[in-house]
Amino acid sequence: MDLLSIKDPSFLKAMNTEELQQLSEEIRKFLIEKLSWTGGHIGPNLGVVELTLALHKCFESPKDKIIWDVGHQSYVHKILTGRADQFDTLRQYKGLCGFPKMVESKHDVWETGHSSTSLSAAMGMAIARDIKRENSFVVPVIGDGALTGGMALEALNHIGDSQTNMTVILNDNEMSIAPNVGAVNNVLGKLRTAGKYQWVKDELEYLLKKIPAVGGKLAATAERVKDSLKYLLVSGMFFEELGFTYLGPIDGHDFDDLLENIRYAKKTDGPVLLHVITKKGKGFSPAEDDKVGTWHGTGPYKMETGDLIKPVNTAPSWSALVSETVRNLARSDHRIVAVTPAMPVGSKLENFAKEFPDRMFDVGIAEQHAATMAAGLATQGMKPFLAIYSTFLQRAYDQVLHDICRQNLNVFIGIDRAGLVGADGETHQGVFDIAFLRSLPNIVIMMPKDENEGQHMVYTANQYNDGPIAMRFPRGNGYGVPMDEKYKKLPIGSWEILKDGAKATILTFGTTIPMAMEAAYQLEKQGISVRVVNARFIKPLDGAMLEKIFEMGSPVLTVEEAVLQGGFGSAILEYAHDHGYTNTTIDRIGIPDRFIEHGSVKELWKEIGLTSDHIISKLTAMLPAKQKRA
Repeated sequence: MDLLSIKDPSFLKAMNTEELQQLSEEIRKFLIEKLSWTGGHIGPNLGVVELTLALHKCFESPKDKIIWDVGHQSYVHKILTGRADQFDTLRQYKGLCGFPKMVESKHDVWETGHSSTSLSAAMGMAIARDIKRENSFVVPVIGDGALTGGMALEALNHIGDSQTNMTVILNDNEMSIAPNVGAVNNVLGKLRTAGKYQWVKDELEYLLKKIPAVGGKLAATAERVKDSLKYLLVSGMFFEELGFTYLGPIDGHDFDDLLENIRYAKKTDGPVLLHVITKKGKGFSPAEDDKVGTWHGTGPYKMETGDLIKPVNTAPSWSALVSETVRNLARSDHRIVAVTPAMPVGSKLENFAKEFPDRMFDVGIAEQHAATMAAGLATQGMKPFLAIYSTFLQRAYDQVLHDICRQNLNVFIGIDRAGLVGADGETHQGVFDIAFLRSLPNIVIMMPKDENEGQHMVYTANQYNDGPIAMRFPRGNGYGVPMDEKYKKLPIGSWEILKDGAKATILTFGTTIPMAMEAAYQLEKQGISVRVVNARFIKPLDGAMLEKIFEMGSPVLTVEEAVLQGGFGSAILEYAHDHGYTNTTIDRIGIPDRFIEHGSVKELWKEIGLTSDHIISKLTAMLPAKQKRA
């Protein structure tokens, strides 16, 4: 079948299982080929080919609402809804988004990127359907990893209690990004091995109904027998006790099994949970054999061998630099523990886990729990390192505020993927953390200019005993700078001058330092000397240096790879106002007040004006006319 000719999923209605199987093979071949060029979430999508085909055959999208949790597994859905011809642009600048996107298709009824939101969204849609007296199905598809998120459990509680008509698909592949952990995962493990349940339960209920209802005592006995048999049949009646009709486990790669159970679910009143067992990466041996999450999402790779195509770069990744420094310190400081919400691989904590298995805690997709657990550790004199992506730290904001900062606890927050992350797009850009953390009392926020300063910041964080401290660091690799053999403690709130100059000052930090330095050198050639300051401590500010800069009276430009509203530049404006420096010209460059979509980081920098050329233009406009002529 020509996948590029598909306009909508309606053609599936007429296909038999043999034709569906052939189509699934064609889709897998298509995905393996296309993603070898663009990269993307190959493992999750190869695992849901048959499931996606079965859902679109049995339901009528977009009348029936198919909601993809996280969205990592929505590529097959995109192919079936007419977007196969755009896969050459997947996750590329101005191209096809790697997650469901409403502006792309009417079949994308919910936009995702973060885990565990599908069930709550589905409940909202189901309630709206019932209020409007519409006749449609609501079908959230949630993974076993996402099910560990507290929000998903809150929604299960509400859905089961309200007995809302809904078909929940539990896509169980025993993985999120890394292997799943926790008690919920253990419950699912028992269900996977328990064998088919629903059909046997129905037969028992039919037989039990034939027991004569002679008096209350006999009826009560029958109910007890029924309940006992349920518990004998399934080791752990988790979903049934929550109010769901449980179907499964179902072979997620067997069309007959899938279609039979989906059709049964459609005829069942109340909430139904279909427990579907799938194989992440199915059909591509490197992805199928992956046990640690490497093939959850990748860059380009060689289709024939599965070898990843990586840029030539001898410098370590920022994540590895930070985690390895923590590991080195942990050898001599037994208070250090590492906590991560399901990101041991992304945060490069595998070596820490191997060396200190009793001090490494992967709590699953549970950012709120991770933050408060770190706070609890800190109350007992431990030195927790909370490794978390900037975009996921947003999910634990109240815990950082209420449990960490308010109690002024010694938690070291490693904010990974700070700044623009590129291909994952607007749901993952780590550009809000400065704005939402800077307003919190007690916290220190810092970002290094290179990996050598980065290791010193990790050491500084470990030595700091006066409350929470957060270190931002970007996605990708460092610069390959020489590394000091001994760690040193940086004075909290201290900045450094990287290049001196008298006519203007650039205040910046982290990833924007190179572009600021380039702009300053270009302006130097024009006879305009510009000071560049590494404002490595975003909070607290270096008040002593700021006052000297303001007293010079020359223009000040702040540059940050973060949102302008409430960001570092706002802090400089506030300081100037609060200390009476009203005559200094101050301007800001950073992320504008909108969500930044996907593309390479350099393309996105150019789009929003975060470049050396824009810095030059901005500074030139700020300088007095007589200085421009000098």
